[in-house]
Amino acid sequence: MFKISLGNRESLACDGISRRHSLRMGACGLIGGLTLPRILELQAKAPLAKTPQAKSCIFLFLSGGPPHQDMWDPKPEAPLEIRGPFKQIQTKIPGINVTDQLPLCAKLVDKYTIVRSHSHRDNGHSTGYHYVLTGRKPNFSDGDNPVPNNDFYPSIGSVVSRERGPRGALPAYINLPHPMAGGGPGFYGAEHAPFVIEADPTQPDFEVKDLRPDRNLSQKRLSLREKLLTGIDQLERTRNNGQAKVMSTYYEKAYNLIASTDAKKAFDIHSESDSTRDAYGRTQIGQCALLARRLVEGGCRFVGVDAPGWDVHFNCFPSLQTDLIPYADRAFSTLVSDLDQRGLLDETLVIMMGEMGRTPRINAKAGRDHWSMAQTIIFAGGGIKPGQVIGATDKQAAAPITEPIGVNDLLFTISKLMGIDPEKTYLGPLGRPVPIVDGGKMIRGLV
Repeated sequence: MFKISLGNRESLACDGISRRHSLRMGACGLIGGLTLPRILELQAKAPLAKTPQAKSCIFLFLSGGPPHQDMWDPKPEAPLEIRGPFKQIQTKIPGINVTDQLPLCAKLVDKYTIVRSHSHRDNGHSTGYHYVLTGRKPNFSDGDNPVPNNDFYPSIGSVVSRERGPRGALPAYINLPHPMAGGGPGFYGAEHAPFVIEADPTQPDFEVKDLRPDRNLSQKRLSLREKLLTGIDQLERTRNNGQAKVMSTYYEKAYNLIASTDAKKAFDIHSESDSTRDAYGRTQIGQCALLARRLVEGGCRFVGVDAPGWDVHFNCFPSLQTDLIPYADRAFSTLVSDLDQRGLLDETLVIMMGEMGRTPRINAKAGRDHWSMAQTIIFAGGGIKPGQVIGATDKQAAAPITEPIGVNDLLFTISKLMGIDPEKTYLGPLGRPVPIVDGGKMIRGLV
């Protein structure tokens, strides 16, 4: 659905232009004599806003909740039970500091921006995941963990899929190495669900099994099956079977994906050199980041990487120091450098965050608990202004002391950077208009 401006009013087209509004448009000569397809064509060709337009987005989601004060928002003057054991180091840009667990990112700070004032009020994992990816409060309790858990509201990946569409043989929206909990299409339907790669790219036998037809099935037999299916679809279409039309689209996409050499090439991480794979890190987040780069090169619009393990309630600092933070540091810094060297950074928006931050005070079990009131988000590429810090938290990293940046501000900004109108609406199942983003505004100073 799109909107046509009539003075200070807006009327719905496709889903219901009234006869009176149609007469008004014809009488004033704005679109007199134009057919609806022509209106749609003009709308599609209308210039977008001047906000930088990224072609793709890579979303690194550190699920569980990364501790912002142990990474991007150090508080060296705070007591030990707040600041933790890690030291503060200066980055490449004087005045911008991170902890000593991020040495690679510290050298690359001129390529990304740190947003320290993200804040919301959902302290749950599954509910927070739903909220961050959809911008809507969930209608279930934390601990209810269906995947996807957004059965009504679409995730930002599905929004990008619907609004930007595919640009090549690859699906527009991909999740790896498993589904993102809140990453479903909601009422947009299965057409905009993610293609999920449920395999670990660190494994020597990694492959995308859905792209491999039965080895006993020859290309001739595969073509015959496609023709037979096409014939059945055409018969069903003559009967005005809407479900058959939808399924026909899915079958066609699946066949094109299986048959595409470009798609197989994009998924073939084994073709990368050992030096490149080592640079990203032979870890799950590292190899997923490398595969994400290959996928956006191949035309994917939105790659969501679910990187679990960040729910650090107990004795957290050894694992943060040896496993979690170094792996994220290497994966993110190499991804940004690699995109930059390939001339892809300006057109690829990269985001790294989780569903929440962690408590300011270390608990009695030497860990940090859930804390959604303060969190850091990292942005790179996609037209953002790099080399800066936006926002600040108090002396305990407990809450923003600058203007808080909410979830819908995040989603509004992603939409704008991807060339999507966040205020555009679609009719939900009950016939009510549902905006792409429910409120929100651009993050000030990011562009």
